[in-house]
Amino acid sequence: MSVTQTTTTPTRRWADADRLLTIVCVGLPLLGLVLFFLYPMLIVFMRSVAVGDGYGLGNYSKVLGSAGFWRATWHSLFMGSATTALSVFLGFIIAHGLYRCAFPGKWLIRSVIVLPLLAPSLVQALGLIFLLGRNGVISRALGIEIDIYGFWGLLIANTLYALPQAVMIIGAALVLLDARTYEAAEVMGASPTRQFRDLTLPAARFGILNAAFVCFTITITDFGNAAVIGGDYSVLATEIYSQVVGQRNFNMGAVVGIMLLLPTVVSYAIERQAMKRQETGQQVGQVRFQPAFTPARDLPMALLSLLICAGIVAVIGIVVYASFVTLWPYNMALSVKHYDITLAGGYSSLWMTIVISLMAAAGGTLAVFLLALGLRRLPRAVAQPIQILAAMPAAVPGMVLGLAYILTFNSTATPLYLLYGTAALIAIVNFYHYHTQAFLTLMTGFRQLPRAFEEAAGCLGAGLARTAVDIVAPFVAPMLISVFFFLFMRSMVTLSAVVFLTTPHLSVAAVTIMRLDDAGLTSQAAAFSTCVMAVVCLALLGMKATLAMMGRRNRMNGAS
Repeated sequence: MSVTQTTTTPTRRWADADRLLTIVCVGLPLLGLVLFFLYPMLIVFMRSVAVGDGYGLGNYSKVLGSAGFWRATWHSLFMGSATTALSVFLGFIIAHGLYRCAFPGKWLIRSVIVLPLLAPSLVQALGLIFLLGRNGVISRALGIEIDIYGFWGLLIANTLYALPQAVMIIGAALVLLDARTYEAAEVMGASPTRQFRDLTLPAARFGILNAAFVCFTITITDFGNAAVIGGDYSVLATEIYSQVVGQRNFNMGAVVGIMLLLPTVVSYAIERQAMKRQETGQQVGQVRFQPAFTPARDLPMALLSLLICAGIVAVIGIVVYASFVTLWPYNMALSVKHYDITLAGGYSSLWMTIVISLMAAAGGTLAVFLLALGLRRLPRAVAQPIQILAAMPAAVPGMVLGLAYILTFNSTATPLYLLYGTAALIAIVNFYHYHTQAFLTLMTGFRQLPRAFEEAAGCLGAGLARTAVDIVAPFVAPMLISVFFFLFMRSMVTLSAVVFLTTPHLSVAAVTIMRLDDAGLTSQAAAFSTCVMAVVCLALLGMKATLAMMGRRNRMNGAS
């Protein structure tokens, strides 16, 4: 009897400790989702129906009866549709060139295509102004005045901003196509055109659909490009900013925010279904397609891809170049005087953004790791609703989330008011803005972890904490590194989610760039943008170096 007690008591103690740790792992991130996502979104809805001392639909009636709202809505939908069509078309060209064609220099295309992701969204607008504005390089070279402000300028800027997403999503679909299918088609005498029409396009349709909805969501919710180059072409994002910052009408801003939320939620839901259909269609044991050089196909695709990349380099490169020009466009001598920022605070917002980004990256990576670890130990019926909640922030535009935070945390009715005006709150909104991408990335790593590893550790007497440290964390370490740097880089360049949360004493880099441009200090805005891009590029190189070292160490351990 005593032997039974001595063996079962430690087992029960380990089981109780594991159960408690599982509750903590799930409970803390879940509490964060409730406090910093669900609760603020509820406040936005409540403010949208707040009328006087009660509630009603008066705010909606007023907004829906406004010609300005419907003009901004039509502009947003039309801009989103046009940008989506152009981004997906150009993205398919580049993705097809990278994964279905054979030509040298693909590394250069892959390097260039990510550049828009390394800069605040308004950098595309700044670059177009330096190229095509009244004093732009191309405008002066051609001797004509191009009106870049408005629809066409915003369309080009948004397309450049959304293009990397389209390339990555469509490329992920094309890389999954089985080479054996094409070999069978060739044996049957199908021409390359017939293979493209009957095999490539149908197999990639869900990737194309997914890319379309992602591009539409990015475009309809973007604020930076619209604020800089939109001119009189109002969109819903600038309408929210006008209501909140310009008119201090928070209730009307909440209504417009809810209206902006509707198309993005619908788009996100359809995009999720497309992703599921694409994953369902994947086959086990696929053979990766290795294209053979075909001049008639590959040379035009290479040329088109390089031309598109040249446009990206021109738009972003001109911003860097303009930051060193003494007086654009009258004195083109190089100088560093624009790096002496004259706006109040100077570079303080850049250093603060780095600190905030590190906070968001470190805290966010830990939170999603704990949540993924805890969900692995929960029954499916309990875990699935939590996973759905964890994926929901992607459906909320940054402008709406930022508006929700200012309505929630700028009120003394809640103890969370203490967070308002702090770097911690901006770090939190940055994390929850990109929570879905971080969570899904880490869950992908957890799905690749064999259950047998954890079961073996449990048989050897290791509890959940020991298993997490010695087994789980090392296995998913590459994903953890990727999530950390992803959150850091996105926090460095985001604008829409934080534009409402800055104060005279606390600002971030993207908002400083916007203020410099608003003040007419365009060259200083270019200089500040260059500094931000330099930090993000260093972070990207750091991520690649870290992952390379980890891979080299794993190969050495495997060889030994």
